[in-house]
Amino acid sequence: MSSTTAASVLFVCVHNAGRSQMAAGFLSHLAGDRIEVRSAGSVPADQVNPSAVEAMKEVGIDISGRQPKVLTTEAVQASDYVITMGCGDACPIFPGKKYLDWALEDPAGKGVASVRPIRDEIKTRIEVLIAEIDAAAAK
Repeated sequence: MSSTTAASVLFVCVHNAGRSQMAAGFLSHLAGDRIEVRSAGSVPADQVNPSAVEAMKEVGIDISGRQPKVLTTEAVQASDYVITMGCGDACPIFPGKKYLDWALEDPAGKGVASVRPIRDEIKTRIEVLIAEIDAAAAK
């Protein structure tokens, strides 16, 4: 953990195109520079899910310029929190990291109307995560 941020968070899902991108967008938007944000996928897609981009745009967050990235060991090692969203055993485990597994529906192939409830659930979980990180940083 660097001295300038409260923590670093890595969001991981299979394609790094929907859930993890929305989560990273919310965390960056809501926490600003206080929390370092990364996202990656075990088998990254070619582009971010257009329905996820549209759903996030509806709440004022632009993730259209993001590109899915491959999950690396270095990204996990550099993160304090590793939040998986359906990547299963593809995510490496390192001691001293806080691992959370968020069971969220995969937005792949769904329209914006079906992505909205997933987006809203992610926002709720991000707000709880920020509160937890802030509480830990205040100790």
